[in-house]
Amino acid sequence: MKVVGIIPARYHSTRLPGKPLKDICGKPMVYWVYERVQSVSELDEIYVATDDKRIEDVCNQYNIKVIMTKNTHLTGAHRLQEVSEKINADFYVQLNGDEPLINCDAIRAVIPKEVPQDIEFGTNIITKIKEPSQVLDSSNIKMVFDNNNNALYMSRTPIPYPFKSLDFVYYKHVGIIGYNKKMLDFYKNSEPGKLEKIEGIDTLRFLDYGKMLKVIPVDNCDSLSVDTEKDLERVRKMMEEVK
Repeated sequence: MKVVGIIPARYHSTRLPGKPLKDICGKPMVYWVYERVQSVSELDEIYVATDDKRIEDVCNQYNIKVIMTKNTHLTGAHRLQEVSEKINADFYVQLNGDEPLINCDAIRAVIPKEVPQDIEFGTNIITKIKEPSQVLDSSNIKMVFDNNNNALYMSRTPIPYPFKSLDFVYYKHVGIIGYNKKMLDFYKNSEPGKLEKIEGIDTLRFLDYGKMLKVIPVDNCDSLSVDTEKDLERVRKMMEEVK
């Protein structure tokens, strides 16, 4: 089975323009993401997917495999689908380009032993929410799933509601997702579903249309994405400590 890791990287971030090229300990952020995920031997190939020549040039400078994609993509899944037209694989893993400390154990976990190719299929890392404040934070996507770890729903509001019991754990979505080619093609060729439009969660499209999305719980998998200058300073300090 061939597994390809894709790092979507766009220059025009609303809150932090040029984010993939921001300096961290003397090198651009995209370098650190690529360098970290290279330790995951389960990934046969790794590519940065971008629509910006500045990012392409930096990738070439550091011998990072890069693929230029269209500048019309609205989501990472759209960008992955274009890559899937150029790179053949059994499974494509979306890796966040703004997480220089991305959890490599979670990357390994998102790759199943077998990937069905006759149906649309995907996997999604989730982790337990340990801080009550995170349950109420709408930026944390809460996930519910059945006894077979099939995703049932995801929401910005706290679900499930503790009506008859408090004896349960909330889980949240982690932005490490895997897809087979059929799942990516479906995403490209479909319109946003009703629930996706309401919640503003693009991954909900798969559940809107009844596609198989397996959730995989991973302990201690709080992501640290760089969305602001404050996040960037925090990551710089952490990177200095681990160097």
